[in-house]
Amino acid sequence: MTVKFITATTLMVASISAAAAQDVEKGEHSFNKCLPCHAIGPDAENKIGPELNGLDGRHAGTAPNYNYSDANKNSGITWNAETFKEYIKNPMARVPGTKMAFAGIKNDEEINDLWAYIRQFDANGNKK
Repeated sequence: MTVKFITATTLMVASISAAAAQDVEKGEHSFNKCLPCHAIGPDAENKIGPELNGLDGRHAGTAPNYNYSDANKNSGITWNAETFKEYIKNPMARVPGTKMAFAGIKNDEEINDLWAYIRQFDANGNKK
């Protein structure tokens, strides 16, 4: 009984620490690297790349009115923390043939912050 309580408590504290480690404000600043090609928020529209509203849980290649590469449409990716973090480190390696010519972001903390910023927007561009 005590071991189960300690384990559950430890897991809960670890989850809270991981969430606290993500900094939405820093993520918003990192999103400046994305802005030349992507938009997010209430008035977001497709640019060189698709708008990123509602990315968490969205299937790759499905943003309305965006002309994706076949590689992206057929990647089988459903965006979540894990898939985003893997992809953003090196998009061209993760999806060979993607149109996203971006060197990637290598810093795990920056990636976590960026995902925290992006995932807060629902499909309409409103913050959840």
